[in-house]
Amino acid sequence: MRRVVSLYLPYWSTDRISRKRGVSPSEANAAPSRPPLVTAIESHGRKLIAAVDVLGRSLGITPSMSVTKARTLVPDLDVLDADEAADAQGLERLALWAGQRYAPFVAVDYPDGLWLDISGCSELFGGEEALVKDLFRRVNGSGLTAQIAVADTAGCAHAVARHVPAGRPVIIVPGDQKKAVGLLPLAALRIPAKVASDLHKMGFTRIEQLIAEPRGPIARRYGHELYRRLDQALGHAPEAMAPIFPPSLPQARRGLLEPIGTADAIAKVIGDLTDDICAALMRDGTGARRLDLHCERVDGQYQSVRIGMASPTRDARHLTKLLVPRIERIDPGLGIETMILIAPIVEPLRSAQADLAGDTHRGPDLGALIDALANRFGYDRLYGTTPCSSAMPERTVKRTMALREGADRRWNAVLPRPGRMIDPPEPVQVIAMMPDHPPAQFVWRGKRRKVVQADGPERLQGEWWRAKGLEADSPYLVRDYFQVEVEGGGRYWLFRLGDGQWSSTGPMAWFIHGAFA
Repeated sequence: MRRVVSLYLPYWSTDRISRKRGVSPSEANAAPSRPPLVTAIESHGRKLIAAVDVLGRSLGITPSMSVTKARTLVPDLDVLDADEAADAQGLERLALWAGQRYAPFVAVDYPDGLWLDISGCSELFGGEEALVKDLFRRVNGSGLTAQIAVADTAGCAHAVARHVPAGRPVIIVPGDQKKAVGLLPLAALRIPAKVASDLHKMGFTRIEQLIAEPRGPIARRYGHELYRRLDQALGHAPEAMAPIFPPSLPQARRGLLEPIGTADAIAKVIGDLTDDICAALMRDGTGARRLDLHCERVDGQYQSVRIGMASPTRDARHLTKLLVPRIERIDPGLGIETMILIAPIVEPLRSAQADLAGDTHRGPDLGALIDALANRFGYDRLYGTTPCSSAMPERTVKRTMALREGADRRWNAVLPRPGRMIDPPEPVQVIAMMPDHPPAQFVWRGKRRKVVQADGPERLQGEWWRAKGLEADSPYLVRDYFQVEVEGGGRYWLFRLGDGQWSSTGPMAWFIHGAFA
C-alpha cells in the first residue's frame, strides 16, 4: 500500500533567507525590534509581495500586496528581491537530504514543499508516526516552519498539510482520504484560483459538496482538470511525481523497449543493473551500504524499494539476492518502462586478494547473513550492543549497528552485574530490617522466596538531569543494591529506592533488577 508524506514549508522563502543570515526564524520573531522580512517581484511596473515571514503575516502583510501598501502598515519593512532559482535549489538540496534519511523516493513539490513516498520505509523507524515525528523535529530544529501530513495519495497529503492547521504531523488512516478532504475548501485540490472562486460563488464551499454533485454539467463548464485533481486526491486516478536523484551518486539505468510486468523479467533487469553499478563502484574504490531501486511505470508512477547492507559491498550476486525478494513489493501496473538503481550511501572498500581458485572469502560470510536477515525482518530487529557510560545499570548498554567495528569502551569487570537484566525493574514485596539490612525474604511474581545469603548495599546515585521511568517522581534518585541468594540456589539483584532520610530520593520501595546466572 502506498503512503505519501507531504512536507509543507509555508514560509520557505523567508525562512531560507533567515537561515542564510545565521538567524533562525524563532529567534528573529522573538526580537521585537526586528522588522518583518518580505520578498518582492516586479509586476507591471509595481513591486508586489511574493513571500512574507511569520511576523509580517501577524501585522497584516499578505502575498500579492504591493510593497507601497505594505510600507504603510510597517514603514521599516525589510524588502528583498525574490530569488525563485535559489528557492528551488534549496528545496532540491532538502529533498536530497530527505532521500538519504527517510525514503528512496522524494519529489520536490514546487514552490514550497516536498513529497516523500514512505511505502515500506516506516518499519525502519518503528512506524509512520515515529518517522514523521523525526522528520518534523529535524526540519523545525533546522530553523524551518513545517507542516506535515501522511495519506494514501499525494493529493490528499498535500491538501491536509496546507489546509489543516496543526502543530504536529497529521496522519490520515489508510483508505480514509475521502473523509479527510471532504471538509476542506476547493482550493485544496490545486485547481486554478478563478475556478475555485467561481465554484464558491455557486455555493461549493467544501470538497464533499463537489463529490456529491453530478460531474457532467460542472465538467463541461470548467473542464476535466477539476475532476482529475479530485480523483488524484481520492486515489481514483494516478499522479506522476518525478523523484530527484543526486547526479554524483553511482547509478545504473535501463530504459526498456517494451513495458515489463512479470517477476522474472524484473529480476533479469535487476541482475543487469547490479552488474552495472558494481562496475561503477569498482572504478571508484567504494562499496554500497544502501541501494534504491526505482521502477517507472507507463502511467508515470514510480515504485521504489530500498535495501541496506551491514558493511560496504560491491558483490553483484549478493546485491541481486537481496533485491529480488523485494519484487513482491513492486506493483507494475500496466507495465514498467524504466528501472533505475542508485547507491545513495557508499563507503571506501579495498579490493580483497583472491586465492588461486578465485575465492576471496576467508571464513563465514557474516555480512551476507546479516544483510539477508535484516532486509527481511528489519534492521531494528538485528543489532549489536556496546557499553556506554552511565550511573544507572539499565543505561550502561546501547544498541549499535550489526557488524559494528571497534567498540571504544569495555564493561567494568570489577562491578558485579547480573547476566540477565529486567527492564524495567519489577516491584517486589520485601521483608527487611531497616535501615541498611538486606532483605530477609521477598515476593516476586506471586512466589515467596527466602533469602539465605546477601551482599550489599551498593549505593548508586541517580542521574538528576534525567526524568524517565523510576526517576519521573524524584528529582534526585538513590538506589541501594543487594545481591541475594535464596533457598534453591537462585541469585537475584534487588534494590531499594531512596536513602530513608530524604523523601525526594525515593519512596523506599523495593525492585528486582536482574538475576545472576
